[in-house]
Amino acid sequence: QLQLEETGGGSVQAGGSLRLSCAASGGADKDYALGWWRQAPGKEREFVAAISGGGGSYYYPDSAKGRFTSSRGNAKNTVYLRMNRLKREDPAVYYCAASPPSIGAENLRSRDRVNVWGQGTLVPVSP
Repeated sequence: QLQLEETGGGSVQAGGSLRLSCAASGGADKDYALGWWRQAPGKEREFVAAISGGGGSYYYPDSAKGRFTSSRGNAKNTVYLRMNRLKREDPAVYYCAASPPSIGAENLRSRDRVNVWGQGTLVPVSP
């Protein structure tokens, strides 16, 4: 069964950058769509980024475009989220998410289409 583990969370100043990593293991199919969601205290979990199994298609909400970039490692079982120019509204627990190729990265934008969640990693942003 596919499992996801996030690393790289930690405090960063507003305006700074941070890179999160997510390692996928246990799944037989390396073409899982992988992505990121986040949840701030008292708020709904929201979509942040998604990348297709082959790494050729990307999806971001307007709040992330131009600041966040998702990419996959060469072995395809790792996904990264590079966050630049972090803002005060970005602090949250960031979750790695995965869906099988039959669902695809485009549908990873919908919470009910996420097949596997990671445990989450905290990203606080200081003023």
